Amino acid sequence: MAKTGTPFPLRFLRRRDVEEVTGLAKSTIYMYMEQGTFPKPIRIGEKASVMWLEHEVVAWMHEQIDNTRGTAAHA
Repeated sequence: MAKTGTPFPLRFLRRRDVEEVTGLAKSTIYMYMEQGTFPKPIRIGEKASVMWLEHEVVAWMHEQIDNTRGTAAHA
């Protein structure tokens, strides 16, 4: 099993969960991914299922807060 360096258990989020957690629409999530400003999902299994790592989505949210408020309080 690969180590991730995260101090907490890993958790996968489905797209609907990412939408709910971030408040972003599906189209906005994919637009940000194309721009390289949102975490990319990972493929799960042989099907076309993809999921996001929760800690990457949360880190992105903290980055947005820091960028908006000009702070590094969540880093």
